[in-house]
Amino acid sequence: MHTLAAAAPDHVVLAGDVLDWANTKTGQVRTLVLTVATLMAIIAVLMAWWKTRSFVGTLVAFVLAALVLWGISNLNVLKTKVGSEVNDGAAASVVHVAGDAPALAGEGWRVS
Repeated sequence: MHTLAAAAPDHVVLAGDVLDWANTKTGQVRTLVLTVATLMAIIAVLMAWWKTRSFVGTLVAFVLAALVLWGISNLNVLKTKVGSEVNDGAAASVVHVAGDAPALAGEGWRVS
C-alpha cells in the first residue's frame, strides 16, 4: 500500500481515485453487513426451531428474518418512502376553520 508521502513528486493523485476507493469500500461494507445479517437470520430461524419445535414459531421467525433482510437490502427505497410520506403528511395536516366555529377550549363542544 502506497501512501501520499511515499509517492513520487511527479505523481498526481486525483480525487477520482479517492472517490472510486470510497465507493468500493462502501459496496464492500454493504455486502459484509448483508452477509452478516443473512447469517444471523439463519441462526435465528434455527434457534426458533430448536427452542420451540413448532412449525408456526419457525415460520414466524423466518418471515421476520425475511422482512429484516429486505429492509436492510432496500434502505434507499425505505428512506425515500418515509421522507415523502412525512413531507406529504405535514402539508396535509393544515386545517383552516372558516366562519363562527367554537373555540377549542370547550366552548360548545363536549367530549364524553
